[in-house]
Amino acid sequence: MSEARTPRGERPARREDVRTSRGRARRIRRASLRRIFAVCTILGLACVSWALVSILAQPSSSVSTSKPKVTEPSLTNSAAVQPTTTAQTPASKKPGSPPDTTRKAQRIVFAKNPSRGETLGSLSIPALGQTLPIIEGTRDSDLKRGIGHFTGSVMPGQRDNCVVSGHRDSFFSRLGELEKGDRVLVRTAAGTYTYEVRRTRIVGKNDRTVIVPSEHGVLTLTTCYPFRYVGPAPRRYIVSADLVPSK
Repeated sequence: MSEARTPRGERPARREDVRTSRGRARRIRRASLRRIFAVCTILGLACVSWALVSILAQPSSSVSTSKPKVTEPSLTNSAAVQPTTTAQTPASKKPGSPPDTTRKAQRIVFAKNPSRGETLGSLSIPALGQTLPIIEGTRDSDLKRGIGHFTGSVMPGQRDNCVVSGHRDSFFSRLGELEKGDRVLVRTAAGTYTYEVRRTRIVGKNDRTVIVPSEHGVLTLTTCYPFRYVGPAPRRYIVSADLVPSK
């Protein structure tokens, strides 16, 4: 038997169907691309709008809350510039309070801070017959040359707490002999200041009350304790002296 043949008119019909399907696919792809482009355009416009709204919502100018930097008058050593004076009103004195040294202490204003290791002046103890050099700083190298002025405290003669330290086995080996009422003289290029011993006490090595501020002129002398202790001493011997007002 012979195979059935496809009529000649059917092949052109199939080719036309293929062309039609391909055209339809291209149209679908184009429509999809247009939709994607439209979505991207909408998202882009939304982002730009949000950015503009955020910028416009901010204040036109910002106010700085930082405080202006104030330059305070610095301190100086005795070998530099002579001190200047400032006027002030002395505070009222209460019965039993320490001597009023506000006026004398507040008059001293130094021009610059002393350098570490510089000789600041001398400290004399008439009761012991001693005159000791005062060095700016309390490093080991400073305390080998004399007694050291604690840089975080005020200069001698000023209102507040002036702290001076020394080794118990050298310059301050006789500090324990000081008694209440003894005088201590501090000499600098700015002047000579007299302090009177008010009390002595023994505190722990980590006691920070030694360097607390004071409302009047105070000289605090510190050294390790006990004086004849072998090794690092566990306590500190403190001498507190009040500034005697000048006549």
